[in-house]
Amino acid sequence: MFSVVIPGRPCLTDAVAVDSQPNGQATKFAFTIPFTPSFNDLVVFLLPGTVLPPNTGAAIYAQLADPTTGAPTNFRFIGALANEQPSGLFSVYPPGQAPANSSAGTVLTLGISIEEVQNIAPQLTALENEKAGGSNALALVPAQKQISTKVLAQRIIGSAFNFLASFAESDPKNKGHEVIPMKSFRDWWTKFERRIDMDPTFLEREDPNAT
Repeated sequence: MFSVVIPGRPCLTDAVAVDSQPNGQATKFAFTIPFTPSFNDLVVFLLPGTVLPPNTGAAIYAQLADPTTGAPTNFRFIGALANEQPSGLFSVYPPGQAPANSSAGTVLTLGISIEEVQNIAPQLTALENEKAGGSNALALVPAQKQISTKVLAQRIIGSAFNFLASFAESDPKNKGHEVIPMKSFRDWWTKFERRIDMDPTFLEREDPNAT
């Protein structure tokens, strides 16, 4: 499903599946990469024809030897891929840290885990904060576009008008005027509240009536 490119080396496609779901589908993979000569960055991409399951991404983790003790360190999150961005350039080292000479001769373990987008998003945010505004990581969750109070009010009123218009009746006491039963308004409000509970951001989209 994945391939790795390191400058000056052949393209790697020998990922090893390290776990699988009951249906036999693997969700975690690992590349074992010699760290001689050392390098700072690498490219990871989805192989042609690979499609990740809906609402998931490929979280990428790196593990290097501790420069002091030589013991393996914990896996560090370095970025992610998604169907919308199937390749990326990722830094092996934490921001601001230069390669350590003692790492030469060791092995880099690159882990790739297919995870829910909602689990990857906080890690991307933390990584971007760590990089102090400079990030090559994939933004899996697009930033919400701010809308004005006027536009928000117009969309709420529009939702009510579209729902209540079909219940309008002619007022027998005032010709040319229409009335709407209070029950219809209550029905709209119940439906509107339920929609807010299920999808709190629907009014922020370009077409708030879109499903």
